[in-house]
Amino acid sequence: MNEARAAIRYAKATLNLAVDKKAADAIDVDMRTISSTITDNTELQNFLDSPVTKGEVKKNALKEVFKGSHEITKGLIDTLTDNKRITLLKDVALKYIILHEQLKGKDIAYVTTAVPLTADLEKKILAQVVKLTGNNVTIENKVDESIVGGFVLRVGDLQYDASVANKLNGLKREFTNSL
Repeated sequence: MNEARAAIRYAKATLNLAVDKKAADAIDVDMRTISSTITDNTELQNFLDSPVTKGEVKKNALKEVFKGSHEITKGLIDTLTDNKRITLLKDVALKYIILHEQLKGKDIAYVTTAVPLTADLEKKILAQVVKLTGNNVTIENKVDESIVGGFVLRVGDLQYDASVANKLNGLKREFTNSL
């Protein structure tokens, strides 16, 4: 099964359980903590990705790292470990955050640019995204100089790549194919 689809399924199941138990906001806090902790700590990421380390060791380590978490979050860690899918933990956390925001009628638009967005440009992008989605949207700007110019916009599962790097790669493919 595709890793992204699996992560979405685990995230949806976790969200459904959290809504039933009226703990969706508490789980959202846990998922944000998990996402940022794994993103900021490459050693933890490598530990989770390691095929040598046994699942039980990973489970115990994660429960220690996230010991203040809700029982549903601990259950998710157990389930992912038991199903040998613990490497998906960060992806499940990110998908949960997106699904929870959508449940509240909000979306997060991730805009990657080569330079930081100005306030005026951010307002224009926000207006267009609200028009497209019909939801309350917040913008998160990520600066990535490797895209050279333009932008990459991602809202939920939709992505629009108007970066210069993408256009250059397209030209390179065209030249390569025409030879």
